[in-house]
Amino acid sequence: MPVRNIPKNYRNVTGIAAHNKAQGQAMFESTLERDLITLLQFDPLVDTFEVQPLMIEWHDGEKLRTYTPDVLVYYTQPRQPTTLFEVKYRSDLKELWPVLKPKFKAARHYAKGKDWKFKLITEKEIRNPYLDNAKFLISFVNKGPSSEMDMDVLDDAIRKLEHSTPRQLLGSIYIDEWNQAKLLPTLWHLIGTRQIATDLTQKLTMASPIWRLNA
Repeated sequence: MPVRNIPKNYRNVTGIAAHNKAQGQAMFESTLERDLITLLQFDPLVDTFEVQPLMIEWHDGEKLRTYTPDVLVYYTQPRQPTTLFEVKYRSDLKELWPVLKPKFKAARHYAKGKDWKFKLITEKEIRNPYLDNAKFLISFVNKGPSSEMDMDVLDDAIRKLEHSTPRQLLGSIYIDEWNQAKLLPTLWHLIGTRQIATDLTQKLTMASPIWRLNA
């Protein structure tokens, strides 16, 4: 559970995001934090995450200070260390760096003592075509495929073609647009769950290259 409550904020957007990978409530204080949470939920290598999970204390030579990082992330791969994330706009880093620097130094020291990593990220790393694709695909991932039969039909088609596009793949199965449209949500589900591959760092369209894994 978060170590402190997130108050309503009239400067930024605050709220709670519903995600099944979150331990406790996935609260956010800004749209940038909300976007990071979306990426964590969409990332297949993320096992679970916790928002504002702990409070770090340190002495600055005058008094005891505290700092609460934004998110703690646990991964499914042992080689990927547990990571404390701090999310900041680049403009805030520039304006507040003298205040923020000792907090981040304390967080790095704390993370190192736990064999974790501390990672500072900004809108440059978060807001890109990958995020747009994650926002689009995540509802299809959560909803699941329309049917097992649709999954089998699409899997058979991509195995035959090996490399295709969403438009070409659907067209190879059905001529009429109605049946193609019925298959589309399941195709997005397969792409979102990485059962059919594409380059998610590029904007996903009906003309995007897709391919069978291990082709």
